Amino acid sequence: MKFGVDEAGKGPVLGSMFAAAVRAPLEALPDGIDDSKRLTDATREDLADRLRADDRVAVGLAEITPTRIDDGNMNDLTVAAHAEALSAVVEVGDAGLCDAGDVDADRFAARVAERVDADVNVAAEHGADGADELVGAASIVAKSARERHVVALSEEFGDVGSGYPSDPTTREFLRDHVERTGELPDCARTSWSTCDDVLAAAEQSALGDF
Repeated sequence: MKFGVDEAGKGPVLGSMFAAAVRAPLEALPDGIDDSKRLTDATREDLADRLRADDRVAVGLAEITPTRIDDGNMNDLTVAAHAEALSAVVEVGDAGLCDAGDVDADRFAARVAERVDADVNVAAEHGADGADELVGAASIVAKSARERHVVALSEEFGDVGSGYPSDPTTREFLRDHVERTGELPDCARTSWSTCDDVLAAAEQSALGDF
């Protein structure tokens, strides 16, 4: 059986990164599969729901938490995420494609294969989420999981924005949280420079009060 793997949420300062593996016959995939970044939110969620509901489609999901991100490095963790998602669904003899998370696609594929529990044939390509239907399906599931995670964070903390460092709402949330509590929220990737900037600004503001 063939599979595809992709991840979502590598760059945000808030929340987890997710990787998804989709193992399925091509005829089981719904029409409209594409790189999740090219789809509207509504289309992505509809496709994700259809993929998850189809008994012919096996979906593996791996979550890499902020704590794990702060304790590691993204190159190794992206490999780990792909391998963990794959290990949840593949069987011996399967073959498929990962969206390459390394400048050297072959090296990335080899590293993922080494960490998968079953003996499978793993390849990797850059831009595979837009060129391969199974990788596109995986990108949809991974992005859906990431977006649902952000919704859950907003339900817990209030509006956190997208979680990306460039998002003014996200930066404002971090500033407000530090001002109110004196520390970063536990959903933050504290090793990110954005968090350092927020803490430094808060410290400078406190010094200015004296």
